[in-house]
Amino acid sequence: MLRPSLTLLVAAACLTARSAEPLFQLPTANRAIFEAGGEARFFAPTVGKTWVAGTFGCVRTEGRQLHEGVDILHQKTDRRGEPIDPVMAVANGTVVYVNTHSGLSNYGNYIVIRHAVDGLTLCSLYAHLAAIQPGLRAGSEVHAGEVIATMGRTTNTRASIGKDRAHLHLEFDFQVNPRYADWHSRNREGERNDHGNWNGRNLLGLDPWNLFLEQRRAGGKFSPARWVRGQAELCRVFVKATDFPWLRANPGLIRPNPRAQKEGAAGYELALNFMGLPFECTPRAASEMKSLASSQVLYVNEAEQKQRSCRKLLRQTAGRWELAPAGTELLNLLLY
Repeated sequence: MLRPSLTLLVAAACLTARSAEPLFQLPTANRAIFEAGGEARFFAPTVGKTWVAGTFGCVRTEGRQLHEGVDILHQKTDRRGEPIDPVMAVANGTVVYVNTHSGLSNYGNYIVIRHAVDGLTLCSLYAHLAAIQPGLRAGSEVHAGEVIATMGRTTNTRASIGKDRAHLHLEFDFQVNPRYADWHSRNREGERNDHGNWNGRNLLGLDPWNLFLEQRRAGGKFSPARWVRGQAELCRVFVKATDFPWLRANPGLIRPNPRAQKEGAAGYELALNFMGLPFECTPRAASEMKSLASSQVLYVNEAEQKQRSCRKLLRQTAGRWELAPAGTELLNLLLY
């Protein structure tokens, strides 16, 4: 009987080990998120609040203020008490933006990395950095676990970030439209845009905590696209547009519709989460939607609206739900 060689066995073991690695890795050495009761050692609170204020969503100012990412506490400091934790890329990707002018953003110095995975174009953002790795610039390829920066406290806000709550602000974002700079100049006349197509208005975030926990639960079966499509629904809207950048960047979020495939698409039904992120995009035939106006609200999950309304995307007028100005602006940008 033939026996596999030692070389083949080692190669197979290495391949198995690589395939078992998670798609997304934590960006610092802080692993308390996976420990029972470890949240207070992982999330950085705001002054006078609990660790919940360092999580994602409508978690600030009694639920009225949005926090777009998670704040991960430092673990190491130098003799002056400044954070020195290395910051690592969460996954393989390409650097698309680096801001080294901390005075231009409340994120201070920050990096954005694009990841093409599972039919999605997802970005990770790393903020409040003290230093960025020399030579790292837009176009640089990075690998999961590669050190890209050092944690810091940089920001342009009047209230500085104290040493005790020094942290990495991490986001998982989708870019709404790659032509944001042009849209901005036409729609927000007189308002500065210091970050071009990577302006914060052009980013829609998802909960990093939830992503890491779901990935850990699912193991090798984790699908980022399936996870995104499983978001809680705030509302559904119909748009009379059939070709816009979101669809081309995120085909993994398109839901097949045999009727539209046969007759041709006349528009899209978009399921939005509380951030306004179109996590499910269904083409609709003209025969299905012939009486609908563009950007019409089809359905509202009132329980979700009541619980998480900090983005102010919807409003109710005379008992009828409609897009609020923030929602109208978001769809305008999405379809630009």
